[in-house]
Formats: sequence, structure tokens, C-alpha cells
Amino acid sequence: MRRRPAENSAPSRKNCRLYVMEGVRKKHSITRLLPLAYFSGGRGHFFPNPGFLRCGELFFKSLILFNGLISSTSMIVAPILCLGAIPLNPQKRSYRPLSHIRVSVLKSRTCECFDLHKELIPYGKAWSWQKQIVKEKKELIERNGDCPDTLIVLQHHPVYTMGTGSSEEYLNFDVKEAPFDVYRTERGGEVTYHGPGQLVMYPIINLRNHKMDLHWYLRALEEVVIRVLSSTFSIKASQIKGLTGVWVGDQKLAAIGIKVSQWITYHGLALNVTTDLKPFNWIVPCGLQNRRVGSIKGLLKEFWSSKRCEKVDMHHPDDFQLIDITYKSLIKEFCELFQLEVHQ
Repeated sequence: MRRRPAENSAPSRKNCRLYVMEGVRKKHSITRLLPLAYFSGGRGHFFPNPGFLRCGELFFKSLILFNGLISSTSMIVAPILCLGAIPLNPQKRSYRPLSHIRVSVLKSRTCECFDLHKELIPYGKAWSWQKQIVKEKKELIERNGDCPDTLIVLQHHPVYTMGTGSSEEYLNFDVKEAPFDVYRTERGGEVTYHGPGQLVMYPIINLRNHKMDLHWYLRALEEVVIRVLSSTFSIKASQIKGLTGVWVGDQKLAAIGIKVSQWITYHGLALNVTTDLKPFNWIVPCGLQNRRVGSIKGLLKEFWSSKRCEKVDMHHPDDFQLIDITYKSLIKEFCELFQLEVHQ
């Protein structure tokens, strides 16, 4: 007859563990994972790890529950007060279930999405809209209110936009006789073109809820596009060191230019889907000489016209279908990478 374990006996380490990332405050770097507590599935309790020392020297980036008891992407948050129950100099290996502590699973943050991907919105109107949303978010933060993320997806009427430090030498026309409207904005980067067939994403997000690192944010936006091209169209795209944007060979498919104010982002990325590329000939796109601009439609045409597809009866999506397919993939990949749940 098996002996029933005592109520205060240590749980098996085969059960799920709760880990905390340890880092030194001064360096703000993660050094290693430490088991903060063990979870006993049978009794439904967390047990502190008495070997978890020097709590006062640590800062906590995230608590993650492993081993599949809860989804590996789920975040486990326990009040910092629970650390008072963890002995810093344990004399006995005794465990008491922390039944008084509530551990909650956080879902992905919500993101309001304004879906205008089938509409042509004047650039000036979209620009003013973004700045108004940024202003509202700043006011919420000042009042210690929740600041949800926002995503705007649309197309623009033909327009040229320039960054805050853009040079007019990259314009192949006189500004007074420009073929389209020209806007000088506060985003980074040089001149680019927006027009029908190009999906523009304006993420207005609070980087405090993600990662307060502008380089990380730029690379994350690039990664969203790279995943879209790979998963949806089997197009192998990449980043180029020292350059911003998404490339297929020497063709730039997506341009990125952002502005961040008090860790609130605006402006964003533009992906050429079915875009007429002729207006790019009037400028030096992004100030890059000897580089081409490409589109998803153009690359797919090259593939469909290749010898590999001559004898294959394929249904090719029209421009409207291609825009819809790309839009859905952009939303999916953006939400997965930024761990957001879109509400439209």
C-alpha cells in the first residue's frame, strides 16, 4: 500500500515550473532563467523555490509557464508581494502551498484596427488622423489610463512623401511643378511614393507594452512583411544590413518610415502589391541609387511566365483579390509577431 505524501512535501519537479528571468538592474540584461516556483497539478498549488535568493537585486521582465500546462505564449503574473513568502535563507526544506495568491493568465493585448484597405484615403487626412490618435494616447498615459494599440490599413491617392531630413536632390522634378502632391513629414527616411495598389499600415502602438527599442521595432515591421511574402506567396524576401525595408534581390517591395514620440509610434510601412511603379521613376526612392522598386504582382508575373508554369493550368488572382489576400496575411502576421488581438 502506497504511502500518501505529507501535505507539505515538495512537489515533483516533473510538474510544471514557473520561471523568472533574472537580470541585474544596472545592466538591464537578462542573465539566466531561475525556477521561482513549482506547480503541483494534483493539488493546484504553487510552491516557492527556497533556493531563489537575492530577490532584492533582481528586476523581473516576464514570468512564463512552461511544459505545456498552459500555452507557452501565456504570461503568468503574480503579485510581487508573493516574494515575501519565499525564504531568502531557508533552514528547512519545507513547502507551504501559496493558495492565497491569485495567478492569472493574460491574453494578448487588444488592438483596434481601422480596415480601409479597399479605400483610397487622401494622405493629408490620414496624417492628421494619426497625429490626433497619438495625442489622445499621450493624454491617456498622463492620466495613468490604459493605452490600447491602434492599426490603420489603407491605400492612398498618388502622393510623394518626404522625411523630416529628406533632400530635394532625390526629386527628379521641380517641387512647384510636381506630378502629384508632395508632403514633408516628421517620419524618418527619404522620399517615397504612395498610390493605389499599395497597402499602407500605420501601427500606432505604445512601445512600453512591447519593447522600448526603435531598432527592434523597425526590424519587427520588416519581419512582418517577410513572413507575409513567404507564407502567402512563397517569395523569399530579406533584410539588407544597413538599409531599411524588405528586399527580394535588388528590388525593394516594402518601404518603412516611422516617427516615435514618447514611445508612441506612428507612420509605418508601405507594401507594393499591385502598384503602378512608373511614379517611382520621378524620384530616387528612399535616396538609394541603382536600386529597383518591385511589387508582389510583378514578382508573381515573373514566376507565372517562367517555364515552370507554362504547362500548369493555374488560377491567378486579379488585383482586387491580391490586395485582399495580402491584407489578411499582413493582419495575421502583425498580430502574431506583436502578440495582439485585433478588434475591428
